[in-house]
Amino acid sequence: MGDWFIQAGHGVRLEWGPDGAALLAKDAACLVVVDVLSFTTSVTVAVESGTRVFPHHRRDETAAALAEEVGAGLAVGRSMVTESSPWSLSPAALRRAPVVPRLVLPSPNGSTIAATAGDSTVIAGSLRNPTAVGRWLADQGYGTVERPVAVIASGERRPDGALRPALEDLLGAGAVIAALRRRGRDRLSPEAAMAATVFDGTPDIGTAVADCASGRELIGLGYADDVAVATELDACAIVPVLVDGAFTAAT
Repeated sequence: MGDWFIQAGHGVRLEWGPDGAALLAKDAACLVVVDVLSFTTSVTVAVESGTRVFPHHRRDETAAALAEEVGAGLAVGRSMVTESSPWSLSPAALRRAPVVPRLVLPSPNGSTIAATAGDSTVIAGSLRNPTAVGRWLADQGYGTVERPVAVIASGERRPDGALRPALEDLLGAGAVIAALRRRGRDRLSPEAAMAATVFDGTPDIGTAVADCASGRELIGLGYADDVAVATELDACAIVPVLVDGAFTAAT
């Protein structure tokens, strides 16, 4: 496979989904996972409150086993939230739920991408924290040709399991890339540059996300609050970094 597939020679790169993450992770110093609706948005909300978030790729008995092993609360499906199990992938529900020191947060896309990183640093990026993420990455020396950043737009899944590129994740990835560019990281791959251009050229991020396929799906299911939280542009100054299996606030 040629170097063109990993966007070699560029300091900031863009790919989609777990397969794209696995490809770019081979040559990246840092992976920024972007899953706006809703994994990385939920990570920012939880870490903001002081919770360590353990990502897990399945919502099954293995997630429950991990929660028991690390002494954590376990997030359930949105529709399964109860008084005794108040945590879910819903960022709005996480805001209402009691704060716990540790939380296992299953997510088939965001968690799977985080698991592909190998020795790379993994950051959770979203529309809530792009400026903070860009600043932290630049301050740590990431985003150069020598220490490239791979920004991974998670996307969604079609009924047959195929990747569906999702507008909200393109905008979230573009927001992080645009923030890096403002910090002087201008060696962008064309893919990354176009994502930043889409973000910069979108006049109303909230309306775009609410009216895209993923936003309309959540709103139709009764989770408009999740879309509202996910589009709180730059409301969060926290940079969640994956350390010892859990996302925690970077120092």
